[in-house]
Amino acid sequence: MSAARAAPAARPSGPSNAALGTLIFISSEATFFLFLLIAYISYRDANAGPSAKSALDVGRTAIFSACLWASSGTIWLAGRQLRRGDGRGFRLLLGLTILLGLIFLLGQAWEYHTLLDEHVTLARNLFGSTFFTLTGFHGLHVAIGLLLLCTLFGLNAAGVIASPHNGALRSIEYYWHFVDAVWVFIFVFVYLWALR
Repeated sequence: MSAARAAPAARPSGPSNAALGTLIFISSEATFFLFLLIAYISYRDANAGPSAKSALDVGRTAIFSACLWASSGTIWLAGRQLRRGDGRGFRLLLGLTILLGLIFLLGQAWEYHTLLDEHVTLARNLFGSTFFTLTGFHGLHVAIGLLLLCTLFGLNAAGVIASPHNGALRSIEYYWHFVDAVWVFIFVFVYLWALR
């Protein structure tokens, strides 16, 4: 009796083509953020008018920043739940990731509203120009990440993406961790540096 058994599917050893493409994309975006950060550092004290020290509320920003950084942990935990076959736990943690990212974006919108009320604008001086360009470009990346996370949530709920080895899942995780990591550098060089 020699019934042939199907060999179990091999687990992917490295990133899929989609994940690899995302890593290449992230590398190019990291370079762009690096140049924006260099521009901010170069021009932050270049002229009179509002400055990081006089205009930014570091404590408030730290609160909504903590939400963004925590979302890196929740998306990592979501991936672990999916690897364990717990789709419900995955969606719960993914939903929490989305909520934390949304809190960050709302905090950034609140900060922008406050700055605009104090007449700190993109056109006011070089600080305003570099600040709004750098943080606005990051905020755009967070918004795109939230759209991707919501799409992932919907696809998982519909049963389209159920494997923890799915290239789309890994790509979105990489992208979200990148967005969180970039904010660490922005927070240090824009906000914490303003305290000195």
